[in-house]
Amino acid sequence: MTFSIVARCAQTGQFGVAISSSSPAVAARCAWARAGIGAVATQNVTNPALGPRMLDELTKGAGASEAVATSRLSDEFPGYRQLLAVDAHGGTAIHSGPNALGTWTSAVGHQCVAAGNLLANEGVPKAMIEAFEANSGALGDRLIAALNAAVHAGGEAGPVRSAGLLIVDKETWPYAELRIDWLDEGCPIAAVARAWEIYKPQAQDYVTRALNPLAAPSYGVPGDE
Repeated sequence: MTFSIVARCAQTGQFGVAISSSSPAVAARCAWARAGIGAVATQNVTNPALGPRMLDELTKGAGASEAVATSRLSDEFPGYRQLLAVDAHGGTAIHSGPNALGTWTSAVGHQCVAAGNLLANEGVPKAMIEAFEANSGALGDRLIAALNAAVHAGGEAGPVRSAGLLIVDKETWPYAELRIDWLDEGCPIAAVARAWEIYKPQAQDYVTRALNPLAAPSYGVPGDE
């Protein structure tokens, strides 16, 4: 039903999540990140409360493994959950309950972890990690590359209908949060990739506009001089 990757950029300290699913609005329920703290995903038979719970544990100083373990134990149905986390030091952790749907598995890389359920085959998370680590671009580029690699490796057992990209940097709000909540036809991953292509050159400008409008570049709208 879902495949995802959570990661930390060793060069910038940014955190990100990229995710796709046959279910609607997957990123709204499953992708979570906090600047300077970490990134997490809660998926399969999803309990969205576990996302903030893991981030709260990381904020208290727990590592990824402890945050996942504590959150898993706090849940009444851990056997149905799949939890992923990366912490401020690049540590990673994954929990996949035995009641995860269909073919499910995970793969761990350097400061990144990928997992999925109801997959076409067990090689999908490994392909995501390999693509992420082989790409030397911005964090968003690497996360999109991971999603594309998942599709090329077989992806989900059925067609995906939603996808999302979430990145946090230094501020309390997302550096980028791009989502396709449902597509009847076409590929939501391709749509998110196109949105990132458009948003990426402007992302820092939006941060500047928030922090100091006097230093902001032109807004590029009618009437702006």
